[in-house]
Amino acid sequence: QVQLVESGGGLVQAGGSLRLSCLASELAFRRYAMGWFRQAPGKEREFVAVINWSGGSTVYVDSVKGRFTISRDNGENTMYLQMNSLKPEDTAVYYCAAKQTYSTYPQTAGGYDYWGQGTQVTVSS
Repeated sequence: QVQLVESGGGLVQAGGSLRLSCLASELAFRRYAMGWFRQAPGKEREFVAVINWSGGSTVYVDSVKGRFTISRDNGENTMYLQMNSLKPEDTAVYYCAAKQTYSTYPQTAGGYDYWGQGTQVTVSS
């Protein structure tokens, strides 16, 4: 069965960096757009970034533009989120998600087929 497994979360001071990974298994990875979402306590799940099947196109939420970079390695079935200049408001559980598509870049949670279990990112001030 399809599995998405996130890793790389942790506790970091404001201004620091983390790199999240999402490893996909039992999935034709190249057929999928991949996204990152996050959910803070008491808030709804929020779109962070999406990357198309080839890695050639990306979309970011405004609040992370210039600080976060989404990327993927189709040979390794892995997606990444490099997070720099982290802020306390970036604190959340981060989820990766997969959508089988060559042509769209879903930015809502309902648009995805599969989800990981999440990894906690905590940024202290």
